[in-house]
Amino acid sequence: MNFRPRPKDAPEINLIPFIDVLLVILIFLMLSTTYSKFTEMQLTLPVADVEQLRDRPKEIIVSVGADGRYAVNKAALEGKSVDVVSSALADAAKAGKDSVIIISADASSPHQAVVTVMEAARRVGLSQITFATQTSASAGK
Repeated sequence: MNFRPRPKDAPEINLIPFIDVLLVILIFLMLSTTYSKFTEMQLTLPVADVEQLRDRPKEIIVSVGADGRYAVNKAALEGKSVDVVSSALADAAKAGKDSVIIISADASSPHQAVVTVMEAARRVGLSQITFATQTSASAGK
């Protein structure tokens, strides 16, 4: 007679069939789900004329050509030096220090030409500078 206690094995739970069943249920739910459009609230948004809201006297548009030539508010400048650009910016700054400079540079214009405009703005005391860009859809046209 063998009265010694036998070592009891810990019961194991096999997870592979459980995962298989869950994946089948997940696939079934994904295939059987319908994506219906819920009722949406119809809104008519107010319309604003953006051109009327812009404060044009505060804007100074500086165009930089591909060859490095400058134009301030569509008036071409004769030179390419910082002094010429800064004097043109000083004349165009009707709102004083609150004027905003919009640099509209050609994509192939020299980097130094844009830096020259920024240096001229610093000399005049204009610190609000932004760059004009276009969307990629309008660039291809």
